[in-house]
Order: sequence, then structure tokens, then C-alpha cells
Amino acid sequence: MDHFIIEVSEQEIKRERDKSRDLRRSRWWQNRLAQGHCHWCGGTFPAEELTMDHVIPLSRGGKASRNNVVPSCKDCNSKKKYLLPMEWEDYLNQNGKTE
Repeated sequence: MDHFIIEVSEQEIKRERDKSRDLRRSRWWQNRLAQGHCHWCGGTFPAEELTMDHVIPLSRGGKASRNNVVPSCKDCNSKKKYLLPMEWEDYLNQNGKTE
């Protein structure tokens, strides 16, 4: 599969990270964490074990907005890194895991 490449400046990434910090403090995000579900593996976790994951990573042109962030367990988030959803799905399929 061809990788989607987009050039994103460090300044744009910093701006979006700042927005992410603000979003993490919102009541909306706290409610998402309280549900306790990892978007990627479907596992149930305490809120403090979930992280904010950008579906479209900031480094790939994603934005810090409600429609681009999901709760993710630390394991899924660290494995997904900068992958797009379709690349993540390919990764899971290659490693014998399904969503």
C-alpha cells in the first residue's frame, strides 16, 4: 500500500498539540474516558489507563478536534504511532489480530 505523505510544519503540529491539551481538559473528553473503552481493541480500562489518540495523526495532517480523537489503551496507542486507520488495520491483519 502506498503511504499518504503530507508535509506538516513543526509550528502546525505544536498548535494542534496545544489544542489537544485543551481538549483533554474538557468535560466531553472526561466523559469519553469515563466510558473506559479503547477505540482500537475494544478493551475496557480504568480512565487513567486510557490516552488520547488522534485517528489521523498530527504528523500526518490530522487535527485536534472531537471528530479526530478517540480513547486508546496505552498499548494500542504506542503500537499505532503515526499510522492512518487503514495502515493500522493492515498492521493488525499482518500480526494475526483483528479489531
